[in-house]
Amino acid sequence: MARCVAVSLAVCSITILGAQAPATPTLILHNARIYTVDARHTIADAVAIAGDRIARVGTEAEILGLKGPSTRLVDVRGATIVPGLHDAHGHVVGLGASLQDIDLKGTRSFEEVVGRVRRHVASARAGEWIVGRGWDQNDWPERDWPTHDLLSAAAPDNPVYLTRVDGHAGLANRRAMDTAGLGRSTANPPGGRILRSADGQPTGVVIDGAQSLITSAIPRIGREQLEDQIRLADRELRRVGITTVHDAGADGETVDAYKRLIEAGTIKTRLYVMLRGTLRELAPFFARGPLTDFSRHRLAVRAIKIYADGALGSRGAALLEPYSDEPTTSGLLTTPPEEVYAQTVAAAKAGFQVGIHAIGDRANRQVMDLFERVQKEVPGSRSLRMRIEHAQILDAAEIPRFARLGVIASMQPTHATSDMPWAAARIGNARVEEGAYVWRKLLDSGAVIASGSDFPVEDVNPLLGFYAAITRQDAAGNPPGGWTARQRMTREEALASFTRQAAYAAHAETLTGTIEAGKLADMVVLSSDIMRVSPRDILTTTVRMTIVGGETVYQSP
Repeated sequence: MARCVAVSLAVCSITILGAQAPATPTLILHNARIYTVDARHTIADAVAIAGDRIARVGTEAEILGLKGPSTRLVDVRGATIVPGLHDAHGHVVGLGASLQDIDLKGTRSFEEVVGRVRRHVASARAGEWIVGRGWDQNDWPERDWPTHDLLSAAAPDNPVYLTRVDGHAGLANRRAMDTAGLGRSTANPPGGRILRSADGQPTGVVIDGAQSLITSAIPRIGREQLEDQIRLADRELRRVGITTVHDAGADGETVDAYKRLIEAGTIKTRLYVMLRGTLRELAPFFARGPLTDFSRHRLAVRAIKIYADGALGSRGAALLEPYSDEPTTSGLLTTPPEEVYAQTVAAAKAGFQVGIHAIGDRANRQVMDLFERVQKEVPGSRSLRMRIEHAQILDAAEIPRFARLGVIASMQPTHATSDMPWAAARIGNARVEEGAYVWRKLLDSGAVIASGSDFPVEDVNPLLGFYAAITRQDAAGNPPGGWTARQRMTREEALASFTRQAAYAAHAETLTGTIEAGKLADMVVLSSDIMRVSPRDILTTTVRMTIVGGETVYQSP
């Protein structure tokens, strides 16, 4: 295998990769405004693609001069082209499942949630499990946790389990609790919490580690349904311009399904997989070593995902000080620290990147301490590019440690704008100002931010994340001036976080993330110039074309 010294790595990689492509362009996109997102922030007029690679980027005259007899010319009529967008933290199967299950996003009351379930029950078989996702009690007039009573009355003969929007809590009806054996005598499991009424009976709400008490009773989906969910997700990802997903937590069965669908040519989105499981379940993958390239860079399996804590919305994020609106708790450490350490060390020794979910400031501190320890114990482990997934609430002492330890902050801009209506209630104004979603402080400290959405927790559309990153406002433009507006990103930083920086976080910076000669021809044609239009116009910008490896995998009607 060809090798290059560090100083010439990028040039050498491009030369090697470019040599694989045919000399004559197979496709030219021209009459465009192309944001290459390269180191010089080059803006070009046209791009030539040869096979699955970018052959050349430049002026209209330069690129049209390369046209051969079989070259396909596409005049994009002044449209904007950006590199293929990465989502640095999403859940592919979860997205597909959300397109099959009851969608509870945007429900404005618990009664509306129950109404949607009731309509579904009307066509369900007795005893059939009914599942849904997306409710958020913070959107309801009464922000208290729901109880199962109305849900149990609406579906007495069907077990029902409804996952909260963040995936860190759920609500079960009476039939589901009875089926799963959850009752008054059931103890809180490690890293989990069962909410109870005054008489000690479960209310139906289970948080973090307690969710498995219910979900373990839900029949596993079969191979056919799993593949259907992946296909549904892939279709949606192409529609919104996502060409690569960092799949944050997959098992071996899902990886096998990805391979089958990729080999069949059924799915087109590139997948960077983080495995999730116990140390025993991960051991066979560690023994085989990382999969860095399956089917011409369609799939890589070279990272693992670990949960350190829960979510802020369900008060499961582990905090250094108690919750302002529930002083009896400081959140949950969902995986025992010794298990987090054991998995991290084993992964590092096997050459796997580690991404650890940490939302609260206590969890982030523990993870940062762990990464610093492992970097000392495992030579070369820093080069694996350890990641903290979410990094939402940070103590001031942790912020400079990202750059110092080379830890990537894998963050989701729309989490900030979704959480802003109630974040201060959870942690108080002082902690919000100091360390909540502090993109500017991290960037100014030299940290790398890779952006995503955490779909299906948030909307899969990356342009919504771009908008949130530069405005810190919701879709209605609130609050005026932006929420803790000093933490905004510039447009250049936001675009880089969804392209070049996210590619770096996936060890793919020599392949994707910018529009440069020699790289894979992944790019998106947009209906408006997101780098120059008003922020409000970003929200109505659509994808005209999604191109992956030189192939048009989506084209708007």
